[in-house]
Amino acid sequence: MTSQTAVFSLDSQTQERIEQKFQEKVVFAEARKDQLFHVFEQELTEEETWALKYLFAYMPVNDMADYDGELFLSHVRQALDIRKRVPWGERVPDHLFLHFVLPYRVNTENIEDFRGILYNELAERTAKLSMADAILETNYWCHEKATYIGSDLRTISPLTMIRNARGRCGEESTLAVAALRSIGIPARQVYTPRWAHCDSNHAWVEAWADGQWYYIGACEPEARLNQGWFSPPARRAMLINTRIFADYPGPEDITLNEKGFTEINLLENYAPARTLYVSVKDKQGEPVSGASVRFELYNMAEFYPIAEIKTDEEGKASFKTGYGDLLVRAVSGGKWSEVLFKTQDGEHIEFVLDSSEQPLGIMDFDMVPPPGGEGDAASTLPEEKIKAHNRRLEEGTKVRTEYEGTFLSEEEAFTLAQSSGLPPERVWNVLQKARGNSREIAAFLEERTGDYGEWPLRLLESLNEKDLIDTFRQTLDDHLMGALAQRGEWAEDTFVKYILCPRVSYEMLVPYRRVFGDAFTAAEAAAYRKDPSALAGRLEKGYAYADDLPNLKGKGNPAGTYSLMKGDEQSLDILFVAVCRSLGIPARLHPSEQKPQYLCAEGWKDAIFRLNSPRNQESSSWGMLQLLRDPKGSQDTPAASYAENFTFARLEDGVYKTLVYPYGSTDVYDEPYEVEPGSYRLTSGIRLKDGTVRVRFTYFTVRAGDTVHVALTYRETAVDIPVLGTLSPGSTLTRLDGREANLKDLLGSEGALAAWIEPEREPTKHLLRELSELAEPLDKLGLPIVLMIGDAEWTASFDPASYPKLPARTVFARDSSYASLSGFIPNPAAHEAGYPHLFVLDSQDQIRYSASGYKIGTGKEALQIANAILQP
Repeated sequence: MTSQTAVFSLDSQTQERIEQKFQEKVVFAEARKDQLFHVFEQELTEEETWALKYLFAYMPVNDMADYDGELFLSHVRQALDIRKRVPWGERVPDHLFLHFVLPYRVNTENIEDFRGILYNELAERTAKLSMADAILETNYWCHEKATYIGSDLRTISPLTMIRNARGRCGEESTLAVAALRSIGIPARQVYTPRWAHCDSNHAWVEAWADGQWYYIGACEPEARLNQGWFSPPARRAMLINTRIFADYPGPEDITLNEKGFTEINLLENYAPARTLYVSVKDKQGEPVSGASVRFELYNMAEFYPIAEIKTDEEGKASFKTGYGDLLVRAVSGGKWSEVLFKTQDGEHIEFVLDSSEQPLGIMDFDMVPPPGGEGDAASTLPEEKIKAHNRRLEEGTKVRTEYEGTFLSEEEAFTLAQSSGLPPERVWNVLQKARGNSREIAAFLEERTGDYGEWPLRLLESLNEKDLIDTFRQTLDDHLMGALAQRGEWAEDTFVKYILCPRVSYEMLVPYRRVFGDAFTAAEAAAYRKDPSALAGRLEKGYAYADDLPNLKGKGNPAGTYSLMKGDEQSLDILFVAVCRSLGIPARLHPSEQKPQYLCAEGWKDAIFRLNSPRNQESSSWGMLQLLRDPKGSQDTPAASYAENFTFARLEDGVYKTLVYPYGSTDVYDEPYEVEPGSYRLTSGIRLKDGTVRVRFTYFTVRAGDTVHVALTYRETAVDIPVLGTLSPGSTLTRLDGREANLKDLLGSEGALAAWIEPEREPTKHLLRELSELAEPLDKLGLPIVLMIGDAEWTASFDPASYPKLPARTVFARDSSYASLSGFIPNPAAHEAGYPHLFVLDSQDQIRYSASGYKIGTGKEALQIANAILQP
């Protein structure tokens, strides 16, 4: 069927492509046809029909598995209705509406019917504003609802973000994009997948107004568009991109267009960029088509592919990136080639695929990030506008703080614990983490403790912190009752971790135990408990592998995966573990390998999915990796910390796969690591102040049943500690208790750390977190730490008690004059970088270290300098 009218300005060729893809999805999702496509039996307008078909045509596999058609129809109808209501609805071109307003998904969040809720919050506030001002106003609203906090990789939904009142940058930007789309403004989440100059990443928002895209920092309002604390680091990015669920035609640079999504490259909007041209040939000199070319940079002690592009029929590929170093690797058919591509090496890279075994020994090299650069000078805002903006920030913080005051209190938690006969501290620990969902969690405890004793609390304690803010009683009841019915004879610790706990990876928790309990007969369940490998065979026999978007792999829920019986490898792994736990079989994903395993009398065994080619051979035995301390290590050698300054990775199909261990774990020499046999690469790195990394690769092989001993070594790095200036003690400060104090008196005479901070912004929150994590070594040094807040950065809701783990000698103070700061920051680049401004002072009040703005790791750098200058 093709329409005779140009609905959404779609030409006939585009309509035919959408129709074809839609019909393919109807066939693909035959197992859920009734749940997904019955909505087309309703009376629909032509716009509704094509909008629905458009969404289904490019819908990720997980969404077809996890949600029903009514949800998507609701998004369509509300988006179309809102487009007619908002004053700029007719000014948004159809192609922007389809790509950046209509979509219901932003990141990897759980999909909810949020559009009407957010519209009702924002419609009146933005109705009389220009589009540009409506974007700013929407961000003020987002600031009222949520602020930044670091968290795990699972992305919470916009409504959960509001309930929680805080989240990481990917969640802040998911909320902001959803909010803007809910009032008909085109919006997209943009990412730098990994920074080159420090160990993290960041996400923010671009929004369209009257012919132009602008950027904003989500939930971190500025007084104007195209301004944010991340502007300076973005000028050092190697890639800034976004993904669109469509065959998007541009006009932006397109990096990828495959499998139902388009990845566009937005780097040139923020940073100097160049295009690298790659040619891949085999040993006979023939071009290799379909080779995977990975552009990798050092971040969090691994080489992370910021882009992976396939070569064309001529063996060629291209990639637009920044002016920093990359490790570029081409792989095809079990052969590979790798090049360390330096900034000065031009634009062309030629590969000959001639390697099938990894190198031997040790390899040292430097990774240099793009240099910092100055942005275009912005006009000075009128003082009235600055004051109005600061007032809005203060008001927004107050609104959010008042909402947080409605969360269940410690006193209420203790009362509940007493009435339920539960340990008060444990109850409060759970309810405190549940935040805006605390009353729902409390109701679950109140309702179920009488019948099940401490088990409801044990279930809650087994969950991740985020689970407590978006899991409700129906789901908790299903897992509590379903698990206890299958307890068996397992030890209590085993039962709690591997049967009672519903969390497997980063999927959304749903009530799946009854689903899987009903899916198998009693005889089948008994047989699978006796031989769980038979369950793996049963599940795979009916499962069709279908790759999803890279960032959505393993994010679907097990009940949805089971209903569709199609998906990626990780989704099948998660499904196996969930079904096992539902049948009373202890199961997990291996802590580092992430392979599905079940527990039997002989210990943990791998569940083998034999049709899954990368893992079709059962491991006859594991090997052991014992890390050894560097025999030549000095006092300057960093303390080993996984994913902070070292990782190890196994070679699989020509690509190194980093093993998963807890971030920052330091007990790396205590026990050997259980790993699969294979070829491995140990990566260690020391990042210098300018962002350059001194990298070392150590190659080794692990054999089944053997223990290999590998020394974890780092390259020697001389620390330069120049005198950068002398403290100008001009500031008279006010302690938070109202007493006046001189800056010089607070800093003392033995050296100090001093920082001017902006508590509501993400860069300062990173610094406060780092100082808290370093409290023990900083306390040993005994240095005073003075954290100053200027009037423009002050918010009445700021409470130092929110940071109870800061070093003991930390002092907060108000600084109205900025007199000393102005002497510390003489150059424009530091001013633009913004807060925090951190300094290390020696005993003569000389500045020996300074850092401004966003840069992960400044706390450790400052500690290292302080240690060095205070050595006797």
